[in-house]
Amino acid sequence: MTELGPIPLNAAGLDIENESMRIIDAEVPLPRPFGDTEWPVVRRMIHASADFELLDLVRFHTRAVTAGLEALRRGCPVITDTRMAQAGLSPRLYAPLGCEVHCLISDPETLERSRLTDSTRAAAAVDVAAQRFQEAIWVVGNAPTALLRLLELMQGKAVIPNLVIGMPVGFVQAAESKQALLESEGIPFILIHGRKGGSALAAAALNALAGMALARGADQIRNDISPLA
Repeated sequence: MTELGPIPLNAAGLDIENESMRIIDAEVPLPRPFGDTEWPVVRRMIHASADFELLDLVRFHTRAVTAGLEALRRGCPVITDTRMAQAGLSPRLYAPLGCEVHCLISDPETLERSRLTDSTRAAAAVDVAAQRFQEAIWVVGNAPTALLRLLELMQGKAVIPNLVIGMPVGFVQAAESKQALLESEGIPFILIHGRKGGSALAAAALNALAGMALARGADQIRNDISPLA
């Protein structure tokens, strides 16, 4: 019989989450293959998937965390490629930051553009979003065609993302699209090398950054109101 862990069956969700994080930390002892600001992102992704292979697959641009935190604190809009990724971005994290989360996959303009250009809805949604939002964090967790179209627009300077979370999953163009993002210049990214990915992992990565942005914001407020020594 499987031995139950220290968390009782009626435990609160936060207790279970904290115990999960403790277990992950214990199974990935120091020194870890990521910096102090990168590890919370990877840990959240492992928590979402129970997949420790991510330790070898996650890649960060050198400015990814800094750029992501700066954009979130400015209330930057977030664009997702799927409703699933959008659903994974909890309003309790983004509303306090002033960040609105948008998915245009079913927008009427997207549907019309997809029909006229004979492109996937995911790619058409990128075109529509690029026209509507001058700055954004882009979260691509499912559709390689969305990431490839975003890269095309980036090359032409039609859009300059604040951060790209590139984690499309699958066997057709998924690995290739992420390799192209890895080789792109100038745009901060977080990606999963190879075939693995998915909306849940992409959402988990940004949720980790949003939690950091909120925590650091609260720390700054406490510092501002603390009496001088």
